[in-house]
Amino acid sequence: MTPLVELRNIVKTFGGVHAVDDVSLSLAEGEVLGLLGHNGAGKSTLIKVLAGVFPADSGTILIQGQPVSIRSTRDAKTLGIETIYQTLALSENLDSVANLFLGREMTGPLGFMNEEAMEEQARKTLGRLKLHLPSLSSLVQSLSGGQRQAVAIARAIHFNARVLIMDEPTAALGPEETLKVAALVAELSRQGIGIILISHDIHDIFDLASRLAVMKNGRLVGAVSTADVTQDEVLAMIIAGKMPERPNS
Repeated sequence: MTPLVELRNIVKTFGGVHAVDDVSLSLAEGEVLGLLGHNGAGKSTLIKVLAGVFPADSGTILIQGQPVSIRSTRDAKTLGIETIYQTLALSENLDSVANLFLGREMTGPLGFMNEEAMEEQARKTLGRLKLHLPSLSSLVQSLSGGQRQAVAIARAIHFNARVLIMDEPTAALGPEETLKVAALVAELSRQGIGIILISHDIHDIFDLASRLAVMKNGRLVGAVSTADVTQDEVLAMIIAGKMPERPNS
């Protein structure tokens, strides 16, 4: 099958430093791909190239087999690529509905915000994701970490994301809320959305991702099926920068 997203030979340098050095990686429809590596490995830079934060110096990005140009975050969003950073970029003093439509509010014929229509659309989106918030009118600052993550994901999905990039989605969450985020990721996958998870936590990634890609010093060490490796083998990939050695069959 044609990958939903394909990165071919991506290069990005900063002042002569190869932050991303000839990296090729693909993402299938409905796949959950974990991207691992130490700080400075290049994973965040690679994702920012896909998200339009940095233009690639060279290489090709394809969406469903078609080459595309991503020179800005607007380009990425137009192509259905949404990013949820660790900070979530939510406004604490607004409610869930206002955050979901922040910067893309629905208006009526006279140009005023149509709050009723926005609330109805918010309920539909949350229902699609099987999400239940205590109240849509509650300020985001009163929500738990997992509930905030849900609002950020709902915002991305409402605007027709086909690719969702999540940076450290379970950071600072307790076990119960981590399980809720895992259920949400699984539901998004079932709906055919391709998901890239950036994380330092191998344990969470093993529970969430079907495939793992490891980067070190700007290069791709390799990509493996989660079912085919142990956590120790992946840790060795991160530290040593080599694929696991397998005995000859």
